[in-house]
Amino acid sequence: MSWIALFGGLESGLIYAIVALGVYISFRVLDFPDLTADGSFPLGGAVCAVCLVAGWNPWLAMGLAMVAGAAAGMITAWLHVSLKILQLLASILMMTALYSINLHVMHNSPNVPLLGVDSIFTPFVTPDNGMWMRVLVIGMIGLLCKFLLDWFFSTETGLAMRATGVNQRMAQAQGINASRLTIMGMAISNALIALGGAIFVQTQGGADISSGIGTIVIGLAAVIIGETLIPAKRMLWITLSVIIGAVLFRLFIQMALGSETLRSIGFGPQDVNLVTALLVVLVLVLPQIQNKLRPKRRSLGAKTLQGNH
Repeated sequence: MSWIALFGGLESGLIYAIVALGVYISFRVLDFPDLTADGSFPLGGAVCAVCLVAGWNPWLAMGLAMVAGAAAGMITAWLHVSLKILQLLASILMMTALYSINLHVMHNSPNVPLLGVDSIFTPFVTPDNGMWMRVLVIGMIGLLCKFLLDWFFSTETGLAMRATGVNQRMAQAQGINASRLTIMGMAISNALIALGGAIFVQTQGGADISSGIGTIVIGLAAVIIGETLIPAKRMLWITLSVIIGAVLFRLFIQMALGSETLRSIGFGPQDVNLVTALLVVLVLVLPQIQNKLRPKRRSLGAKTLQGNH
């Protein structure tokens, strides 16, 4: 793997690490299967791109993108909490609606170019350090998100949110407003996903209506890889494992797409979603294989001990 491919994989991995932190909140903390991610990721990118073209400060543009993502997450949660629509169906409805909303945000254009527009990288990146400086800037933003989440989930509200996801009825019996915390959690989740989309468009040089395809798959894969590599109970280590999982996953994809073996059978950059799907299947199957092999190893060890006696 070349240095350009390596730093490209790290850059993409750190962006999706922020997305994966949002996915972790919805899927693991709240136990809410949320497909809104595929719509809130391009929503964040669209809002940020339009603001940048209009001359906004890049940091303010990213802040507004997060507000838009949070609004999308709140509506998804409201559909479930207030209208009693199934979680999965509510998120699918919102994801579908966001496709049209994103087009309106982008003035009915499928893409918005950012040529010659200032971004968050403009003050830091020079022709000499461009390859690694963007990785450093994105990494700092990702770590800031991680530490803020660590702090939030150590507060009374954060602990109540985790309790709501584990056992909603028990949480309500303890006087916790589960509906309010679900809406808040979904807002935080989709705000982080939209933030990832806002950073993504600045690295790609433009916003695209189809940039959100497969976002939820990548986010879930990152969470699963992280949990497999670093099984942890404390939020400090859980968030770290999610970030590591996202970076490793994007590096795996980069290596797979750069493989001469795959190229020889016709794989190319256009097959990134197919490679992603195959890697996710592998990630999901590996823990099951490990669990099946462990009892066999234990039984073999027990038989060996009995034989020695």
